Amino acid sequence: MKKTINMFMMISVIICTFSCKKLDVPVESQYVSSNFPTTLSDYNASMGAMYANLSSNYAVAYWRMQELSTDEAIIPARDGNYDDGGQYRQLHYHTWTVDHPNVATVWQWGFSGIMSCNRLLNVTNAFNFTAADRTAKLAEIRAMRALYYFFLMDIFGNVPILTTYPVSGIPATSSRAKVFQFIESELLAVVQQLPSKTSVAASNTLQYGKPTKGMAFALLAKIYLNADVYNGTANNRYTDVVRMADSVLSNTNYSLDAKYRDIFLPNNGPQIKETIFAIPYDQQISGNQFTRFGFYPYLAPAYGLSASLSIAMSTTPEFYNRFNLPGDFRTSTWLNGPQFVPDGNGGFTTTPAYYQGTTTQIVITPNLILVPPKPMDVGNTTASQAEGVRSIKYYPDPATTQATRLNGNDVPVFRLADVMLMKAEAILRGANATSVNGELQTPLLLVNKIRTRAGATTTASIDLDGLLDERARELFWEGWRRNDLIRYGKFEVEYPLLNDVLSMDKSNFRKLFPVPSTELKLNQSLVQNPGY
Repeated sequence: MKKTINMFMMISVIICTFSCKKLDVPVESQYVSSNFPTTLSDYNASMGAMYANLSSNYAVAYWRMQELSTDEAIIPARDGNYDDGGQYRQLHYHTWTVDHPNVATVWQWGFSGIMSCNRLLNVTNAFNFTAADRTAKLAEIRAMRALYYFFLMDIFGNVPILTTYPVSGIPATSSRAKVFQFIESELLAVVQQLPSKTSVAASNTLQYGKPTKGMAFALLAKIYLNADVYNGTANNRYTDVVRMADSVLSNTNYSLDAKYRDIFLPNNGPQIKETIFAIPYDQQISGNQFTRFGFYPYLAPAYGLSASLSIAMSTTPEFYNRFNLPGDFRTSTWLNGPQFVPDGNGGFTTTPAYYQGTTTQIVITPNLILVPPKPMDVGNTTASQAEGVRSIKYYPDPATTQATRLNGNDVPVFRLADVMLMKAEAILRGANATSVNGELQTPLLLVNKIRTRAGATTTASIDLDGLLDERARELFWEGWRRNDLIRYGKFEVEYPLLNDVLSMDKSNFRKLFPVPSTELKLNQSLVQNPGY
């Protein structure tokens, strides 16, 4: 699948390159003979555009907005290094502006994906398909467009709804509630036309990284779980969350994988049973640089890495404190304390990992101790470089090269454990427990299934706060923390760092990011979000 997407990307670039040489030719249509797909291979290559765009910034700019604005991830400066104009500091303290680089990047990334989908709808309608093939392709594209709109709705709230290519007229802002309704209606319209996960490995390989019924049901569950946030009303949709979750859970071809580690290894892929929708990455598909930014570079030789890496990104002490369950394997996906040489299977040997050329064992400490007056700066000594617990959830890929510093780990967007936790939360918030495949699924049962898979001790009871902590332990580094905290009313809770001289802006309007200033200048029909 990764190689196929690479081929799609390269052919798409070639098509665009050769179709854009003569800029003085009057354009009578958005399609000319040089760029209109005439064979099935050409068509499949053109489809790669909406997937290549998705991978380009999902695990970078989009992920940073969702995680660096919470307690889950932080990039402190280190004696001025990695400050990058204060952009990470602004996300941590909720002081971002309309000119923040991630704001513009994610807006353009989202709408670039949407316009690729709209263009592909035109191409598909004009291509010589059978009726059944055309219906299936249109469903795939509309589901991807709905996913892009979900990302934009969650980040920006009020955005234009664009359904044609080229765009007709000047697009105006639609309310968040209308965007919600659009996403819901699109998914409901196409879900039965999408393929189901099967027990046939070849079929699942072809579906991998593409919309399926499970993906549509999981996305619907996600918007229903946050319906009162997105619609600005007290009308919850918790019963619908359970209904959509059950539509996934009833497919026995989805199941929790035996080993938590396997889900995120560099060789993960369609063999992972609980993946509902993932973004494929490798050393040619740009976007996954978790090892580059989140690893501890002095450990690179022990992990077989030769590329130079950043020393910057970690989690906060407050977030890491949640990893306190006896036997929980998920705790071992963080680097904390004395470090040892890995065993190659997700575990560790008893051989200490030393700073190169020394007999000093590497020790990572959880506290981030700021050194004023530089803001959110921990200094750049050997000791301060070791501050901050690092994540190896996306296990360091030994195939990472200096040229790209990219990981081959595919990044899940939706997986079964998330669906189980969404169902548990909806029931705790008032929906009725339901049976699936003859099993009455209570919140306690669902949470304990996930804990048992992780090797953690089970619990005798679960409430909403406990469920939020379980989501943190299970889904960290997967891009859901901001979404969860806003739903729980805890997005503005501050956990100061040691020696912190700055404070978080706790304004309610920070639950949405601003419309980029560049877009407002280009389109005066757009409406800025309140507070900016």
